[in-house]
Amino acid sequence: MLIKPTNDLRWRDVTPKELYLRRREFIQAAGLALLGSAAGLVSPAQARAQGKGAKLPNVNKSSWGQGETPTAYEAVTTYNNFYELGADKDDPSRNAASLKPRPWTVSIEGHVAKPAKYAIDDLVKPHQLEERIYRLRCVEGWSMVIPWVGFPLRDLLTQVEPTAKAKFVEFTTLMAPNQLPGQQRPVLDWPYTEGLRLDEAMNPLTLLAVGLYGEVLPNQNGAPIRLVVPWKYGFKSIKSIVRIRLVDRQPKTAWEKSQPSEYGFYSNVNPEVDHPRWSQARERRIGEFLKRPTLMFNGYGDQVASMYAGMDLRRNF
Repeated sequence: MLIKPTNDLRWRDVTPKELYLRRREFIQAAGLALLGSAAGLVSPAQARAQGKGAKLPNVNKSSWGQGETPTAYEAVTTYNNFYELGADKDDPSRNAASLKPRPWTVSIEGHVAKPAKYAIDDLVKPHQLEERIYRLRCVEGWSMVIPWVGFPLRDLLTQVEPTAKAKFVEFTTLMAPNQLPGQQRPVLDWPYTEGLRLDEAMNPLTLLAVGLYGEVLPNQNGAPIRLVVPWKYGFKSIKSIVRIRLVDRQPKTAWEKSQPSEYGFYSNVNPEVDHPRWSQARERRIGEFLKRPTLMFNGYGDQVASMYAGMDLRRNF
């Protein structure tokens, strides 16, 4: 049969623009799903056997996430958002060697009674490390389950004694274009900054992570220390932290400064509030082919919903 050509066919009739522009990401995600299905999950013991990283000593197992199936180690460490090491999902693992996580210092500043500057090992040493298996939901629509190792942020904040003026916590990533090649391009207003309300920072779920799968945190995952806020989209969990500052006003965050209509300050996982360019109602767990429903607050509502009582979560997105 002869098909008559037409000039009326438009590109959006074939493929939605946002899906076309994100085709590489989709192909990578699909490939990782097949990898997870074919290769199975990588246990901590297998990861250590493969020489992935130094084992962290004296780590307590917590009850968080027991019964959940962790995402494959290979996926967790090769499919990453870390724009300082590159914008594509495989860039962080390819460029990871350029980041030098030692020596490293973290300063605690602002409205605290005991400001301090810690070498990373001195900061971590007083705290009991524990493994918590948390779900991670990224704003693009994919998710993982990761066994993080760290300690509650509130333990550190209590140690420096926030004053009555402290209302928010601002975090800043290392600024070092020679180590973080992504900073050589004006993708964002570097250095990367993030923020939490003080009660969010003091919530028992909020973690300062120094490892995953029982091992030292890989560079591509935010070594040597990063934030993990499991009820918020992944970009809120800032990596490679060098400064924590307690402030009296809501800080401007990196993605909020870049695209305020798409990335608000709160960025709580909410299936009822879509991203302007795609739905947030469903997600694709890496290692699975079919999508699953997105859970309000990523499933942690019992622990965090009370902090937002009375707030309009569509306006405060």
